[in-house]
Amino acid sequence: MSKSAADLRSFSFVLAVPDLERSASYFRDALGFRLEWPEGSDWQLVSRDGVRIMMGHCPDAIAPSATGDHSYFGYLNVSDANALHDEFLSKGAIILQPPADKPHGMREFVVATPDGHRMMFGQDLSVTKPEE
Repeated sequence: MSKSAADLRSFSFVLAVPDLERSASYFRDALGFRLEWPEGSDWQLVSRDGVRIMMGHCPDAIAPSATGDHSYFGYLNVSDANALHDEFLSKGAIILQPPADKPHGMREFVVATPDGHRMMFGQDLSVTKPEE
């Protein structure tokens, strides 16, 4: 295998949102993300534990509901699905599906944004948590 010209350093999801302030506030207040960029532009970057999500103000964005079951924009691997679900629930997050064990060995739950974008959070059940 040959060496590439440059290393990839990070990855960010990108969401088009009709109301940037509302979306950024939701990620901060309900999901515990930090706002990384100054308010007042057409873009915002939020981050939590190395996960980065960029949001762009796009008043004419196609509604996620128009894509039916295809409105998932990300799958985020987590260390404790139950604890994260409980945190989100206590902060008023929009929970579409509570944590459940899946046949593929993951415990998953689904959260929506105010615009209808969906994120799935999954815990690998084959990995033992440090406190166990």
